[in-house]
Amino acid sequence: MKRCVTLGFLLSALTVTGAVRGGHELPVYPSYYPHEIEIQTIAPDAAESLLRQSKIHAYLGNELNLSGAAPDLIAAVESLGSLVTVRINPQSSYAKADATACAVTRAAARKINSMNPDVILHPYPITPLHGDYLYHVDLADAAKRRLLSDTEARPAIQELKLKAADAAAKRLLGTERAAPESDWDVEISETSFLELTDSATTVINGWLVPPAARSGWYQAYLVLRDAIEAGTRERVEADLQRIQSGDVNDPVDLINLERTVVTALVRDCRQLVVGYTLRREYFSTEFSAGIENIAFDSVMGLNAAIFFRTVKLKDFPWNGWLRVGIDARPTSAWNPITGFSDRFGRLMWSAVADPALLPSPYEQAWMANRISEIQASPPR
Repeated sequence: MKRCVTLGFLLSALTVTGAVRGGHELPVYPSYYPHEIEIQTIAPDAAESLLRQSKIHAYLGNELNLSGAAPDLIAAVESLGSLVTVRINPQSSYAKADATACAVTRAAARKINSMNPDVILHPYPITPLHGDYLYHVDLADAAKRRLLSDTEARPAIQELKLKAADAAAKRLLGTERAAPESDWDVEISETSFLELTDSATTVINGWLVPPAARSGWYQAYLVLRDAIEAGTRERVEADLQRIQSGDVNDPVDLINLERTVVTALVRDCRQLVVGYTLRREYFSTEFSAGIENIAFDSVMGLNAAIFFRTVKLKDFPWNGWLRVGIDARPTSAWNPITGFSDRFGRLMWSAVADPALLPSPYEQAWMANRISEIQASPPR
């Protein structure tokens, strides 16, 4: 009798066990989101050592001067760094005629590019990393062709006197001697995309307004608006008001209006965008103390809400302890209404907030923060 009971139990156990399937991961993870996030203000000279030791997973800020080549355990993401522009001195003889002004700014563009390998030659204010670049690619290509084909005036303007507009632009002069304050032909300036976006946006209840501040056409307006003449500025301001008020509903009309704004901004050669630079931010790829599945913004870099929503620690299938360094100290109030407006605060708000929508990484639009059911059109 005892043998029959035992045999019956074993058969039942085999029946249950036979229904179990293993060896494969779940098709959808519950979340990659770390259950603890630590944000530290770290000086750039200390960040490299902490990254190499995997004491921080990522460093957000100015590019690190890595000792030697970046090791295999450290990788980088690239986002927009700065926009480089040149401006002719209104008192210079080169500024009198339009043809001469265009020849001089284009010659200055080639000279700056030859002295600075990190400056990507691009004589148009909207770069390939902007979400709206495809709407302007024909205009950008035409501007580059004009720059490269303009060779007739080169011999007459070999001795341009260059001047840096600020401390950031001084590095662009390289070994070139800066022209004196009162006697210069062309002024070089370098505008940080990060600072440009920060100064143009306001955080209200977790929303970045205006959303267009991350788009190329609006950033071109911010950089070049002061150099255009009064009549052109009035037309540009009127078009800008139409775009931001939502008067233009047709997408094609909206794109054409944005193109009109940028075309007006770049018509005068006395101030010209000559190129842009890239910014690199580093993170640890060590196994198993590093991170993977990195998402970032083309303008904001790693300091974007999409970073915390996607980054995965290699130590854990999900959750875990994430340590991030940043080169900015907190200076703004910490509240969700109008606070978190500095770089440290925005990074913190990206970690603690759970908005329904996030800024889309490569455009000025918004994207869903959670899984949503999308109906096919037409329905299937």
